[in-house]
Amino acid sequence: MEVIFLGTGTSQGVPLIACDCAVCMSTDPRNKRTRASVHVVMDGLHIQVDAAPEFRLQCIQNQVTWIDLFILTHGHADHVAGMDDLRRFCDLLGGNALPVYSTDEGIGRVLAMYPYAIMERPVVKGYPAFKLQTMPTKLELAQGTIESTLLPHGGVNTLGLAFTERSSGKKFVYYTDCKRVPREAVALAKGAEVVVLDGLRYEEHSSHMSVSEAVAVAHEIAATQTYFTHMTHLLEHAGDGAKLPSGIAFAHDGLRLLLR
Repeated sequence: MEVIFLGTGTSQGVPLIACDCAVCMSTDPRNKRTRASVHVVMDGLHIQVDAAPEFRLQCIQNQVTWIDLFILTHGHADHVAGMDDLRRFCDLLGGNALPVYSTDEGIGRVLAMYPYAIMERPVVKGYPAFKLQTMPTKLELAQGTIESTLLPHGGVNTLGLAFTERSSGKKFVYYTDCKRVPREAVALAKGAEVVVLDGLRYEEHSSHMSVSEAVAVAHEIAATQTYFTHMTHLLEHAGDGAKLPSGIAFAHDGLRLLLR
């Protein structure tokens, strides 16, 4: 299994507009954060999770050249606003609609934003087409399984996802944008080699986990390695990362993992 972190930032990204703080002015490329999304390759099946406003550039920078299916964790702008750029992958699929899985809330947002793309095939070559489907609790595929659970995130629920590759048996868990991780989500994450958690900043937030809250969840799940994502400019990669417990680290844009 291969995992590519296309983006690891918040809805504003880092650097912020009109900010001259140390992180926004940093020359460390790990402090340059586009909006959060991840690309998972499971026995050759390419799964894209979320499409940030920078999605086109993320794909170019990370050599993402194919998508078989798309999962939208929730309908907030920093996760859905790049979906129009999925049109290129519809071309590569021979002009067929791209399967799109989400919650009812996420599907409603896609319908509102991209009504021109809800069809079996693109109107013409170069247009997007989405085949919308509710994400099941367990999606069985030839290449493995994708299990889902709901995570509270302010007034909506985010899809938490657990990928298990059939050939290797390796498990990867992605829990972005959440205020807490319920008991059933902790149970689902058990046994994963890598877990990704929302870790916004040190200060508490009404709909995201703080670093200390995410550390507590990481210890409860006890994965071999945990990464934090969806980080603000209040976190400096090297300095603040050095303060994290063993087995926990900040992710960064362009980070690639091979689970074998």
